[in-house]
Amino acid sequence: MKTNLGAAAGTSRRTAKSDSAFRTISEAAKELGLQQHVLRFWESKFPQIQPMKRAGGRRYYRPEDIEFLASIRTLLHDQGFTIKGVQKLLDQNKGKLPGEITVNAAEVEPVQRVGLQSGVAQSSSVDKAALGTVLGELQELQVILRDGLNDIKKNP
Repeated sequence: MKTNLGAAAGTSRRTAKSDSAFRTISEAAKELGLQQHVLRFWESKFPQIQPMKRAGGRRYYRPEDIEFLASIRTLLHDQGFTIKGVQKLLDQNKGKLPGEITVNAAEVEPVQRVGLQSGVAQSSSVDKAALGTVLGELQELQVILRDGLNDIKKNP
């Protein structure tokens, strides 16, 4: 006669960890809504992310690591920062993220997103008129490139 002790024991177990508990990479990824490889990649790009590693290389993330990762996720995924943009933000703030980011990424990095380096994009007090001029020039170039591509398609 078999008894199902495991099922009964499983119902009384806690399924959620306390806020102060360490998390494995799979738990951290699930909590942040990311893939595990993204967390490993971010470790290579942000030296501030240093999960504790046990024998065998298994990662354990502290609560402050999770908070830091959540901030990076917000900057990259929600506010549109680039990795280089977040790295610059960290450099400007001595390795820490400001408590609240009041500057929208669209105001800080619009030129960097298209792969151009510009003093205008690096300034914290962005000159919107200069950005408008750059945007206008880029749109004109886009039209020129489209016309050239259409000409090539018509006359190969």
